[in-house]
Amino acid sequence: MKLPKDYRAQLDVIYTKVNGWDGRMDLYTIPKSEIPTPVVINIHGGGWNHGFKESQTEYGLFFKKGYAVANVEYRLVDVAPAPAAIEDVRCALIYLYNHAQELNINTKKIVIMGGSSGGHLALMAGLLANNKRFDTNCMSDEKINVAAIIDKYGVTNLVPLNKWGSAKRWLGNEFGNLEFVKSVSPVYHVTKNSPPLFIVHGDSDPIVPYSQSLELVEKLLSLGVKTKFVTIPNGKHGKFSDEDKRKVNIQMWKFLDDLEL
Repeated sequence: MKLPKDYRAQLDVIYTKVNGWDGRMDLYTIPKSEIPTPVVINIHGGGWNHGFKESQTEYGLFFKKGYAVANVEYRLVDVAPAPAAIEDVRCALIYLYNHAQELNINTKKIVIMGGSSGGHLALMAGLLANNKRFDTNCMSDEKINVAAIIDKYGVTNLVPLNKWGSAKRWLGNEFGNLEFVKSVSPVYHVTKNSPPLFIVHGDSDPIVPYSQSLELVEKLLSLGVKTKFVTIPNGKHGKFSDEDKRKVNIQMWKFLDDLEL
């Protein structure tokens, strides 16, 4: 990845250690910026059972806008089932709070972004806000609130999906425990104080039902949360055309710019 000249890359930074597993993330920061920069936390997808941070490389627009980037890996199901991945992305978020000064980032301008299961984890990390229930591995005295969440066709409610292969495997022995399944489902963490959300979903998604985003958007709007929902007509699971991707990027940046991030 070619970085703009003012950026510094720090690869495989360990943000947490759990039972012999090292949680790593790649950081791209602007250490000499005169003011602390906004930062986007990116979370890869893969059904909670595969995927790796190195597959994520499209940060050019964020670099152009002067964002730092934190590209995060997390425990997949073969290492630990739910809620491990949520605990990890919360740890990554808290790490940025705890190291904000040395990384020269503005903790009031944190955006969390992910697609598919990464979208689910982005939603959980952001919607939990200052709820510390999954912060057992990483603690902070800071008040945790993110500025925005970008959810790309993410899972929002595991209750109707608890027997779906990837979800059931990730939920493990708790797949039949309704209260637990709700606790790891973003839609149950929405409040009137939730951060602004940008959501995109194809209405022909064969993997994560389009209805998942519809349910989340309905809940957000009913509580008055600032929300932008972009539907991709005939869109599959992220397999969008270049033109659709271009349109999504335009609307996403308008959304973020309107928030003055």
